[in-house]
Order: sequence, then structure tokens, then C-alpha cells
Amino acid sequence: MSIRHVLVVDDEPDICELLEITLARMGLEATTATRLEPARALITEQQFDLCLTDMRLPDGDGLDLVRHIQCERPDLPVAVITAHGSVDTAVQALKLGAFDFVSKPVDLKQLRELIDAALRLEPGAQNSEEPGDDTTPATPDDSPLLGQSEPMQCLRATIHKLARSQAPVFISGESGSGKELVAREIHRLGPRAERPFVPVNCGAIPGELMESEFFGHRKGAFTGATQDHTGLFQSADGGTLFLDEVADLPLPMQVKLLRAIQERAIKPVGGTREIPVDVRILSATHHDLEKAVREGRFRQDLYYRLNVIELKVPPLRNRRGDIERLAARILRRISEQWQTGDLELAPDALEALQGHDFPGNVRELENILERAATLCDGPLIHADNIDLPANGLGTAPATEAAPEPHADNGNNGRNDVDRALDDQLAAQERQAIATALQQTGGNRTAAARLLGLSFRQLRYRLKKLGIE
Repeated sequence: MSIRHVLVVDDEPDICELLEITLARMGLEATTATRLEPARALITEQQFDLCLTDMRLPDGDGLDLVRHIQCERPDLPVAVITAHGSVDTAVQALKLGAFDFVSKPVDLKQLRELIDAALRLEPGAQNSEEPGDDTTPATPDDSPLLGQSEPMQCLRATIHKLARSQAPVFISGESGSGKELVAREIHRLGPRAERPFVPVNCGAIPGELMESEFFGHRKGAFTGATQDHTGLFQSADGGTLFLDEVADLPLPMQVKLLRAIQERAIKPVGGTREIPVDVRILSATHHDLEKAVREGRFRQDLYYRLNVIELKVPPLRNRRGDIERLAARILRRISEQWQTGDLELAPDALEALQGHDFPGNVRELENILERAATLCDGPLIHADNIDLPANGLGTAPATEAAPEPHADNGNNGRNDVDRALDDQLAAQERQAIATALQQTGGNRTAAARLLGLSFRQLRYRLKKLGIE
């Protein structure tokens, strides 16, 4: 393999020497420029694999060079060297397209990790799919993000670009739209793909355990801490930490999270020193985070640190043309899991689905198709097998105050009396199924016949009611 070539732009001799020695020990060739204009000329004349630039130069600043590279050589990763504590400057560089940043005094371990990650990028990957291009191929076989609608083409193209950066990304979108799937794609397509992807639902961790879960704890740090515990940050070291429903973090934890992100270090509960960590932060929520900031429920400084780049996931109603392909994939999964024959949508069923607004998005489509698969008599699902809520075209999307779709077994918007009745009916149904299984010695086919159900319907009821 040819030797990789790095351009170093800095007017401080000590920094240049440090970077040149570090690069040489990594088997890399270095070319140095001390001013902005010579650096621009070198980028035009020579081929480089990475650019490291100081933010302060005699004839300009590193941001000017980042802009120039994004225009002239967008496939060239550029990392900036900032003064200690210059978080705002570093964030601005990331917004302009910088790959990453390192603070002075330069931590050599962190610098080497940055260089390794940048050199793992595939040249030109960010231009692999541009929306609106007639030559754009069908959805890549390895992509879980299905659809050829313009919103999905734009989403995939943006993901490819964001995967080349280490900038924090805030993924916004309605419940059930696939925000975690998007986060996993950013991780999979980037230089951290071989390292851990650690998702965490911030709203599911009890407040008293949150600091320990994020940062870990030392043995004896509190009652019940009988051994050292590795936190989420350390588990994701070298990879990606995905903070889902980040709006649910309590304010005290927001302060500690901000420090961990800015310092790139964490202190376990009961620990005496900070531990450096190398993680890329991706976050998401279905709440309006700007509104939470205005209302004082979310720290503005943390918001700006997480929301360096915002990526909006389109709701399903804005890409109705993708429903047919999504439904086919979901039905294939159902038939494989339930070990049934192939399942297909009849034209009238597809028309019914495409006329629905899907406030619960892809998650709602999955639930609807699971129900339909139990009601159809053969391999073909018709419109009368599909149970759609009454929310046709033009219905307003779910608001932030709405409960998570299907989080309560389909009881959204119902009162306590309705829920109590549903619980009682479910208990009676469980009892009836259990009795039938007992009478048939556990034979599900015979039990289904006894209950007047098809085998597929019984299997669906067992799954929904959680009966083993």
C-alpha cells in the first residue's frame, strides 16, 4: 500500500514538530504549511488523505480552510486543532463539515485515534447517493432504510455524509419513524462501524441510578455497590453512544452529561480521577427540544452541543410510495418468524394502507400487518383483513403530548374504564387459551380448533398476550 499523506497547517514550530513526529511513528508522510494561502495551494496541487489545521493562522483561521476544503475537496477529511475550552469554535468547525477536533495541549492518544478514524473513511462515500438523480440505484441491499421516495433518498444521502464526520447529530422525528435505525446506519457507514453501538433510552433509567448507568461506579461507592460497574460511556468507547429520548434527562444529569461530552472524559461514581473516553454522540427524541429549552426543562448549552447537526426523519405519511416495499419486507419477516407460507397484499389492501395517515409511522404499519396476518385465510391479505383506526387523509400528526403508539397495546386515547375492560377481557382470553392448551396437552393445532381459531390466529394471540 502507498504511504498515506497528511497536510499539517500550523504556524507554531513546536506543534508542527509534535505532529510530524506522531505521524512519522504511525507510518504516515507529513507536509507542513504555516499559512492559509500556501495550504490552499498545496490542496490544489497535491493529493492528501487528511488535513490537520490550527484554528489561528497568520493570514486567516482554520474555519476558512474548512470552508475551502468543503468546496474544493469535499472527500478530504479535515480536523481542527482548537485552544483548550474553545467549544463554540469547535462546534462551528463541525457544522461547517470538519471531521473532528482536538484541543490544545494535544493529547497524543486522542490524536492518534482521530487520525486512525479519519484514514478509515472511504474516499467519496458522501456522494454515493444524490436525490433526484435518474441514475440513483434502488435501495442498497445492505441498507435497512427502505424506499425510493424523494424524502428517503435525501435521508440516505445525508446519512452517508454524516457518517464521514464525528460531529454530534440530533435525530428528530415522530414516534415509530425509525430514529434508532437511522442512528445505527450513521454508525454502520462510518469509521466506528467495528466498535460498539450502545443505545440507551434516557427515559427508562431511574433518576437515582442515572449517573451510575452513564459513568459507572466503583466498589463501595454506595450501598449495594459490591463491585466495580462499567458505565455506558465506557461500554461505547471507540464507538457510538445513542441517547434516545434525550429530552427525558433530568436537569442535574444534563449538567454532568454536558461536561462529559465537552471534556471527553467521565468520572465514575466513587472514583477519584477522570477517565478519557472516545465516543461519538447521537441523540434523538420525539419531543420539541427547542420548546423544552424555552420552558427551562432542557439546558440550552447542552442543546447546542448535541444539536450540532439536526437530521429529520420523515413520517410515513410523507412517503406513501414506500408503503408497498415496507409492507413486503414486514410480511416476509412475519412469515419467517411464524413459519407460515408467503404473505402478500391484495390491491385493495395496499390501497387502504396508502390512504391511512399512520400517526404511529412504521411501527404502526408493523402492528397492523401482524393483526392482518392472523385474520386472512390464505396467503393473500385483503382490505377487510386490515383493521385501520379512523384517521384518514388530512388527520393531524401525533403531537408531543400523545402517548407512544402501541405502547399500551393499542389503547391510545381511551379512558380508564375502557382500559380496565380491556384488561378484564385479556385476562379472560388468557384463561380460555390456557384451558384449551391444558385440555389438548399443549397441542396448539388442536387448541386452535377447540377455540374456533386458525393456527395462525392462535399464534398471534399467544404472542400478543405474552403466553409461553
